[in-house]
Amino acid sequence: MARLMPRGRQHIGRQGGFTYFGVIISVALIGMTLALVGTVARTESRREREAQLLWVGGQYRAALTQFSQQNGGQLPQALHELVLDEHAEVPRHFLRKLYPDPMTGAVDWQLLTLPGGGIYGVASSSTLSPLKLKGFKSADRAFEDATCYKAWQFVVVSRRLALPITTSGAC
Repeated sequence: MARLMPRGRQHIGRQGGFTYFGVIISVALIGMTLALVGTVARTESRREREAQLLWVGGQYRAALTQFSQQNGGQLPQALHELVLDEHAEVPRHFLRKLYPDPMTGAVDWQLLTLPGGGIYGVASSSTLSPLKLKGFKSADRAFEDATCYKAWQFVVVSRRLALPITTSGAC
């Protein structure tokens, strides 16, 4: 008669944990891949926020310039005057709304003001180092090699105004 072997115990001694080792290696590879994907996604998100900062800053620059031109060289005393300028007979709108700083997510712009009053520019309040260092459009060429986003100062374009020389900003 044939001898019966107990079920499920025929090859236990020979496997020696190879499946467990394979699972651990697979989990480690998946973890490293997810970490790499996360880093790439964070970098891409930051590049998108930089592009948004350049666009929003350009909107503020254009609004400040138009405000100055249409108000005889006067500058706004507060940013909300760009949304609703009541200096004219018919209220004017230079911006649709106060845009938040894309780098901080809040309307916490650093206001660049003249000693006698009047906002001639805005800058981000973020002290992070920019990813973009070269290849700016001519209006933003001063941003090249900036050490932080605070140095990206969006200022009025006017020949009439004697504006102070802006520095790269304290980072």
